[in-house]
Amino acid sequence: MSMPADGRKGNLPIAGDASADASRRAFLRTVAVLVPAVGVLGGCRTYNPSAHAAAPVYFSQAEKNFIDAATQRLIPADALGAGANEAGITQFIDLQLAGAYGRAERWYMQGPWPAGTDQQGFQLKYTPAQIYREAIGGIEAHCSQQYGKPFAQLTAAQQDEVLHALEDGKVELANVPAKTFFALLWQNTQEGYLADPAYGGNRDFAGWKLIGFPGPRYNYIEEIDKFGQPYTQPFVSLVGRHPGARGMGEP
Repeated sequence: MSMPADGRKGNLPIAGDASADASRRAFLRTVAVLVPAVGVLGGCRTYNPSAHAAAPVYFSQAEKNFIDAATQRLIPADALGAGANEAGITQFIDLQLAGAYGRAERWYMQGPWPAGTDQQGFQLKYTPAQIYREAIGGIEAHCSQQYGKPFAQLTAAQQDEVLHALEDGKVELANVPAKTFFALLWQNTQEGYLADPAYGGNRDFAGWKLIGFPGPRYNYIEEIDKFGQPYTQPFVSLVGRHPGARGMGEP
């Protein structure tokens, strides 16, 4: 990520920051291209849309607490829309790590295991699920030593400090490079915010409402000649319309 003149990370929205709205808009511009590809995670696990409060499948409660706090700092709730927690990002990541994606079933995972360069892509022997477990444990140890508290109990400013340090590779983790984990967390957070709600994230179409995507309807024949008119049909997902879903032109 590029560092703008004010010293903040260009794609890391900060809750409560005066420039949060601008950061949110930058985020949307950056990740809107993910919409056609949000289903590319290998073997995506789906979930029951009515079970919003489901217990974690892969994460421990402590790990869930970390992901809740970290992703909410990455995509905070603001005047433009819901944040990561409201959109169910933790549940999305949890379900993916418990499935084929988390086990790297479609990745080449044979050695050797050189350090590699950024241009060479993924070079670790750990699966995504293992990366999360190894990294979160190391980050919590860092927070305990540095601040005397787990990440979820830190102030917002302290959490941002830790996240920036992870992004810059300034936190020493035992088995996983901090930058690798941060990049994976940021990628999965964006995917969860824009993926079809069938996969546990984008709850109540939070991400789609922000970018104006009504969902994968089977056709738009009746709307073809309605140029410049609001699209008022309800949002839909791969598993249909959610209860209470409103159209794009409705409040």
